[in-house]
Amino acid sequence: MDVRRATQRYRGGDRGTGIQSLHAFSFGPHYDPDNLRFGALIACNEERLAPGAGFDEHPHSHTEIVTWVVEGELTHRDSTGHETVVRAGDVQRLSSAAGVRHVERNDGSAPLTFVQMWLAPLEPGGDPSYEIVHGIADSTPYAVPEAGAMLHVRRLAAGERTAVPDGPYVYVHVVRGEVGLDDERLGPGDAARITDAKDLEAVGVTEAELLMWEMQP
Repeated sequence: MDVRRATQRYRGGDRGTGIQSLHAFSFGPHYDPDNLRFGALIACNEERLAPGAGFDEHPHSHTEIVTWVVEGELTHRDSTGHETVVRAGDVQRLSSAAGVRHVERNDGSAPLTFVQMWLAPLEPGGDPSYEIVHGIADSTPYAVPEAGAMLHVRRLAAGERTAVPDGPYVYVHVVRGEVGLDDERLGPGDAARITDAKDLEAVGVTEAELLMWEMQP
């Protein structure tokens, strides 16, 4: 198990325009050849957008993009005609396939924080698609078959335990609260990269929210 602390993330964004970014993997100018991906996961970005801030229209291709809003509201528009508002508890997925363009903004009056995760598809190309699941229930897995991956969302009470999925690659990201995992204690923004996970449990030290990716080789 390889634990990466929130303080080890690469700092990006543009504070002058109200954007603060923290990158768990190599991203843009932050190039580290030893930190390009884990399983299918190639990015796990924590984004903080001030009211009125956002990312203007930009392209993506050959990437499965999954977004989890922590607080605030994210306005999404893309070149296939989708326009939605993503709120805390919603899972949003944009399959960029052979190519798509989108805009992401904080059009609300409160700060916005979201975690955006990019996964490499098993096969390139295809037609872009979009999906949003509003208010996904705790413990409900969300499949991304295009990347051979499954997202597990867990919200734990203090002292509550949850099984970590068994699998060749498991990525555990702490959204909020504190969690015990094996002999490690993880706080907000911390993550664990687990190879050949088997019979592991996470326990809420406090109330906590976890995102766990189960991925195939």
